[in-house]
Amino acid sequence: MTVTAVVGAQWGDEGKGRIIDYLAQEADVVIRFQGGDNAGHTVINEYGKHALHLIPSGIFNPRTQNIIGSGCVVNPQSLLNEMESLKAAGVDLGNLWVSTRAQMLMPYHRELDVLEEAARGKDTIGTTKRGIGPAYADKAARAGLRMGDLLQPEWLETRLDNALRTVNRKIEILGGQPLNGEELYALCMEYREKLGDRIIDTLPMTRRAIEQKKHILLEGQLGVMRDLDWGIYPYVTSSNPTASYAASGAGLPARTIDRVIGVVKAYSTAVGDGPFPTELHDADGEKLREIGGEFGATTGRPRRCGWFDGVAIGYAAWLNGMTGLAITKLDVLDSFEIIKICIGYKLPDGAIVTDSMPDTPVLMHVTPVYEVWDGWLTPTSDCRHWDDLPKEARAYLHRISELAGIKIDYVSVGPERDQMFAV
Repeated sequence: MTVTAVVGAQWGDEGKGRIIDYLAQEADVVIRFQGGDNAGHTVINEYGKHALHLIPSGIFNPRTQNIIGSGCVVNPQSLLNEMESLKAAGVDLGNLWVSTRAQMLMPYHRELDVLEEAARGKDTIGTTKRGIGPAYADKAARAGLRMGDLLQPEWLETRLDNALRTVNRKIEILGGQPLNGEELYALCMEYREKLGDRIIDTLPMTRRAIEQKKHILLEGQLGVMRDLDWGIYPYVTSSNPTASYAASGAGLPARTIDRVIGVVKAYSTAVGDGPFPTELHDADGEKLREIGGEFGATTGRPRRCGWFDGVAIGYAAWLNGMTGLAITKLDVLDSFEIIKICIGYKLPDGAIVTDSMPDTPVLMHVTPVYEVWDGWLTPTSDCRHWDDLPKEARAYLHRISELAGIKIDYVSVGPERDQMFAV
């Protein structure tokens, strides 16, 4: 038995779906442990190219059970849309389940997200406006609805009425139009009809999987730099994408996780606001964006691009207890003559930080300290083994491994399954 947590080690969009799709070929269960439809995992395989926002990336393996765990917030309409897209591509959805304990994201959460972000004026967070923050806020305030509530209509109706008393007052204060409770209840009943058979208590399933020594993958969303507690607060998501939360959000004992794979791009990207020390505003940054296709899978927004951040990877590796790295998009760097790695942050007082992550107000004013590396100017997309890589590429990856303090387990040199190899 192995329980592997796959987590983002940067700002999100690292290629976690790519890794999960690869590893899921041998997995019995894949569990999404946090987040909602505010981010997407792009997977390219025989079914085509798909951006998965809620459905676990193991859905393409017909023998793999896929669970949307209790740590997630689920927009039922987004889930249904995603299911229809996969059905149209010929994907079997008979192995998809939703935890009764997952929070249900309602239309008023999206409305509040839009209104609250507008009310911030210039001090925006960069939210995707998908309602994720308000949904998690309701969870913490014990005012949320859970997916299992769809199976208990009378209970749901009472909970919905109670929620709307507060929600509609907030919406009106922020200049929006209050929502109709009867219409929302009717909508929930539609969700019940379409999704009810998939909403189950997933704990017996996960418990059996552990007892039967199955191979389990835990799939997170976003990355450590967007973690609610350890990210660049307040420019963070509303949940915890770190491995420490994976067991709880999936419904497993903490001691069962025995492997943590940190996923990083061979360079750095970010979507949303907040400090991003290695961001490039020059031709190199634009080149990374164009070659890498760096546009958000959910929003379509151009991603901010920069050189690899060695401080961030050291921070992420320690916080997550990573046992190995998966490096994606190495091929994007193939045509760069010079490549840089940030190995420290220079503070305004001249001090250099290498082994910690400054708080956000300080991070806004740091200057990256770079090492300069020779590029390899050779295509890597046909490489299928470590020794196939140019020596300059191997040296570059070795340095990333040193900065993280852990070994590299996987390298990706393109979007196809056969363009990823174990090291």
